[in-house]
Amino acid sequence: MTHDRATRHAPPRRSGCDQAVARGDSRGPAVLALLAWATAWTLTALPGQAATFTPPAGCALQMTVQNRGCTVSQYYLCEADPEGHQRSAIFGMDGLSHLSTIDAETRWIESRNPQAGLSDTLVEEAENHASFSTLLETGRDDFDFWTLSSDGMRLHHQGHDILTGETVEVDGQPLERTRFQLTTRSENGEILIERQGQQFISREFGRFFGGVETSTDWTGARRETNDSPVLFTFQGEAGFGDTTPQFDCDQLMTQILQERAAS
Repeated sequence: MTHDRATRHAPPRRSGCDQAVARGDSRGPAVLALLAWATAWTLTALPGQAATFTPPAGCALQMTVQNRGCTVSQYYLCEADPEGHQRSAIFGMDGLSHLSTIDAETRWIESRNPQAGLSDTLVEEAENHASFSTLLETGRDDFDFWTLSSDGMRLHHQGHDILTGETVEVDGQPLERTRFQLTTRSENGEILIERQGQQFISREFGRFFGGVETSTDWTGARRETNDSPVLFTFQGEAGFGDTTPQFDCDQLMTQILQERAAS
């Protein structure tokens, strides 16, 4: 899952943020605090050039990944974080859309939606935390954990990841294909989102990348997405830190216009 699991269990699966936004909930001081936090991010642009992402002080950008589905991901590490923690910032056509932190086991430590002003954090007590090492060692990882939203909403996530045994190379990076299933329920047991599909992992970088998935929500709405990585860019290479997505954006805009015309 874009586990970021946050991504997976993000954009991206993705968190309680999207459900809260769909409910049309309004927010007070918590929103202002998160928006103020978001201003610490540096986006600089020169005339005729794409904006460039610079992580907060004490953090270093590791790589930029252009994805299908009109998103671009920035992956970075911060000195003050516990060993093994990784952070990511995802940009779409409208700018910064998702922030997340995972640990060495790809557990969903925290995810934030700056536009909605909401965040989700991992509840430490779990029936079965996600484990990247278990997936690598056995080919399968089952998980059963909870997250807590900044609006007080508790979400229950259950599912699994499976290595398919397939290895692919994307822009020079060896990736392994996975299959996943995830069910997210409310605190009273109501199914909010069901997700299933295919993603990728990198042993070198110790994380998940997006793929092709199908999701359905509590309204019965069904959605198919493709967040697969296309280009990996590293320091010194053109496009490193670029926040402008490159792939499928025309297609996405056409889809949005069609949906608006039909509504």
